[in-house]
Amino acid sequence: MKLAVLNGPNLNLLGSREPEIYGTTTLADIESRLRSVARELGVEISFAQTNHEGALIDEIQGLRGNADGVIINAGAYSHTSLAIRDALSAVAIPYVEVHLSNIFAREPERRHSTLAAGATAVLCGFGAYGYELALRGLVARLASRG
Repeated sequence: MKLAVLNGPNLNLLGSREPEIYGTTTLADIESRLRSVARELGVEISFAQTNHEGALIDEIQGLRGNADGVIINAGAYSHTSLAIRDALSAVAIPYVEVHLSNIFAREPERRHSTLAAGATAVLCGFGAYGYELALRGLVARLASRG
């Protein structure tokens, strides 16, 4: 099983960016933990982060035929990008949307996700641990499909 983890804008600043909201765990810390969990689960995992919407769409399109599932934290693009939602729909790969903070307890403009309706699951508010939950859940869901 091959999985990809995609991160959008400003997630490269985790650990120092608004730690009262996003915590002090860095993106490198999250990737390291997910590599360990992926080994435990016997799955391959790849990572990408970009601050550019078009580059994130290119990453998504590149997964067609190359990944069985995706974990995505599109950052602020989650709330605005029909283009990212369309790319996820076009590649037809199951995905889990992750947010470090509880987007439903934040500013009104962050309380809606354009990606959620097509997602296998949405995890928010668990901080960095949400990525591990997403990985374990996605692997279990994909394995149950045979």
